Amino acid sequence: MVKILQIETATQSCSAAVAVNGKTVALKELVAQNIHAGSLTLFIDEVMTMAGISYQELDAIAVSKGPGSYTGLRIGVSTAKGLCFALDKPLIGIDTLKMMATGFISTAENYQGLVCPMIDARRMEVFTALYQSDLSVVLPVSAEIINEESYKELLALHHITFIGDGASKCSQIISSSTAVFSELNYNSSANMSLLAFNAFLHKEFEDLAYFEPYYLKDFVITAPKKKV
Repeated sequence: MVKILQIETATQSCSAAVAVNGKTVALKELVAQNIHAGSLTLFIDEVMTMAGISYQELDAIAVSKGPGSYTGLRIGVSTAKGLCFALDKPLIGIDTLKMMATGFISTAENYQGLVCPMIDARRMEVFTALYQSDLSVVLPVSAEIINEESYKELLALHHITFIGDGASKCSQIISSSTAVFSELNYNSSANMSLLAFNAFLHKEFEDLAYFEPYYLKDFVITAPKKKV
């Protein structure tokens, strides 16, 4: 049996899961601001206890690699790498947007449209990609500023379901009878179970020494405004 610890911290969701042969057997998660640093290791201990699996019994550790929050990704990836080094286990990096799309497809039986996961990147910008129902890529991962023309040509030909915290803020801008917006949370470590299992079977492991999160954009520190 393949036992994988899974970590998702790319958004406000702090999530840890254990999967066995591609099926989630334990899950602990919470969606809130600024909780990753204080909660992630506690969540990991909880799911390991819930699954009844020791750390040495793990076959690999999987982590959501981005795009997403700079701070969240840094915490998740550094935690995963630390565990891999300590336990001598391989690391699996999971594309965050593909993980979200996988979660939606798994709950939408016989869905034939496109799925567009969106992660809020502030103002009207989102990190996004577009997938068919079989998870093949229609549009690759990118940072997009959403306006009234966004996806207009595609929506004329396809039904598109927009998911994620970035989708909710775009629902008033993207106007079409073929556009559907879901408010459900798909940023869950449970949604990487099958992806991580397949990656393990194909030995698609990251180089621990050089692996970094996929931030997509440079982290920019802005100076606070001076009080007059």
